[in-house]
Amino acid sequence: MICNGENTAGGHGITADTASQLLESGVDVLTSGNHIWDKKEIIPLMDEGLPLIRPANYPDAPGRGYIQQGGVTIVNLMGRVFLASLDCPFRIADALLKQLKQEGQSKVIIVDFHAEATSEKQEVGWYLDGRVSAVLGTHTHVGTVDAKVLQQGTAYLTDVGMTGPSDSVIGSDKEAVLERFLTSLPN
Repeated sequence: MICNGENTAGGHGITADTASQLLESGVDVLTSGNHIWDKKEIIPLMDEGLPLIRPANYPDAPGRGYIQQGGVTIVNLMGRVFLASLDCPFRIADALLKQLKQEGQSKVIIVDFHAEATSEKQEVGWYLDGRVSAVLGTHTHVGTVDAKVLQQGTAYLTDVGMTGPSDSVIGSDKEAVLERFLTSLPN
């Protein structure tokens, strides 16, 4: 089981405790995204064998961008549209896939593509079609209904969504979100 756990610590970041809770519940691998660095306590644990990966296209960052678990390679990449300026996810994916092939890594490769823009998610899906088993979008917290198998056999979904209250806006109290939209003030 793969879980994007980057917001498990009260909605921002991940801690050793929240990672442990997820792993104890049956999660095998934790992926992340732009909020991975929100709780500084996780940073020293990123290189200590915890099955937690960060986007591979963060330049010179702690941790790793992929992991092999149970015969499956899980890769974490992050988009650049409306997010931090990171290394190119397309080029990083190419380099990682070349490396994995040289190392004889598993044939099953699942990519968590953490991105804001649906167009960028779709293009990564098409770009990796036939080279990975699945591209699953995360970050926007709203599940999409566009699950499909692309022309070369890669499973694709723009956003797997989130768990949380169904009567909410991206898992948050809808009145609090509305107040932010109306006033532009943090709350």
